[in-house]
Amino acid sequence: MKNNKLVFIVWNILLCLTAGCDSFTDVDLPSSQLTAKDVFEDKTTANAAMVDIYAKIRDHGLLTGYPSGISSQLGLYADELLFFGISGSSQSNFYTNALLASDTEISELWTSSYNQIYAANAIIEGVTTSAALAGSDRDQLMGEALFIRALIHFYLVNTFGDIPYIQTTDYQQNKVAHRMPENEVYLHIKEDLERAISVLPEEYVGSERVRPNKWAAQALLARVCLYRQQWGEASNAASAVLNQTGLFVWPSDIGTVFGKGSFSTIWQLMPAVAGGNTYEAGTFIFVEGPPATLALSEALIGAFSDEDLRKTNWIKAVTTGTDRWYHAYKYKESSNTGSSVEYSIVLRMAEQYLIRAEARAHQGDLIGAKEDLNKTRNLAGLQDSNAATATAIITEVLQERRREFFTEFGNRFFDLKRTAGLDATLSPIKSQWETTDRLLPLPESELLLNPNLAPQNANY
Repeated sequence: MKNNKLVFIVWNILLCLTAGCDSFTDVDLPSSQLTAKDVFEDKTTANAAMVDIYAKIRDHGLLTGYPSGISSQLGLYADELLFFGISGSSQSNFYTNALLASDTEISELWTSSYNQIYAANAIIEGVTTSAALAGSDRDQLMGEALFIRALIHFYLVNTFGDIPYIQTTDYQQNKVAHRMPENEVYLHIKEDLERAISVLPEEYVGSERVRPNKWAAQALLARVCLYRQQWGEASNAASAVLNQTGLFVWPSDIGTVFGKGSFSTIWQLMPAVAGGNTYEAGTFIFVEGPPATLALSEALIGAFSDEDLRKTNWIKAVTTGTDRWYHAYKYKESSNTGSSVEYSIVLRMAEQYLIRAEARAHQGDLIGAKEDLNKTRNLAGLQDSNAATATAIITEVLQERRREFFTEFGNRFFDLKRTAGLDATLSPIKSQWETTDRLLPLPESELLLNPNLAPQNANY
């Protein structure tokens, strides 16, 4: 009975903290529910609230592996994926860059993200005032919530441009929040990550890598610094992660990279049910042609040489005998396997090597840059790079990122955007492409609720 009562209480807590809010402008928790203060006076309920945020990230919004997430949508928006589905659908609109501010899918990306941020803020506020939590538990929860707040804002700013950086659950403030310039958003992201690094433990909670530790926050900081062209900081942050050889081990077999137990994983999302695997597998795998919705683009397939083991391990061909299509095959299990074998990996070692390679090249450390670049090349069965100049190395790093991170959380789109390559790459293949398409539209419904979010992004 005690356990049943606890489950009921936790369910109500989580409903208030996450699912119950339609947007970040909504009101405080209803008085009929257990108060937020009570949640954070008990380690069990506080941890339940934190774990539920990861479930929401897995199931909704920008980082879900479902077709509505950016792994799929920005793959279509850039040049990774071809679309075979119904014209006028959400995926079709991303593929043809025909998005409208009134599209429900745009509203869902925005609203789900700010719900997750709201929940993270509830945890930050709750553990700050908690009198009962042990210091180590308070630090763990605070660090995780700060990490999540930084993570979601990072993807929002790269998708929508200027956005509000929401740091409270106070609806009176949130309902009139203004958009901040991207520069200011990044300052807040870095501040949150630095605070998270200062309080998170070095070890993982439990035996799995589903609760971020200090090095997950450090890995995200490395990416943030790379995007801001802060080369020295990016290199140092990546090195801090890669130096943890007791936790992170570079694989010897490319076929193990996306396995649940890979020691090259820095942070991953647990499946929803026991024996379940990733949503990504269900989104990208098809078994007969023509594909019902998605396939990898010919341009992406052409980026791989025949010797590249990623082409044979992470991509699968489907043929009718006369026609051939390809799908992403990083995750191979789209059904329940009794015991889960694949989790959705959000942060992994390969990115840290390529971040450091790019940063080192910009700083003139060509030897170090090539050593890092060759890590992913050699694992893929390729020879060392023969690039001889900083420019050549950077160009090769970006090509390597394309081959390494396809269909992973919009990496290709964001790389083209941050290196000013969107127009040159997408204009020849998308008839309606315009420079302003580098940003998605703000949801029309949010602009109506809060005029302070105006102006709408250009050409929407």
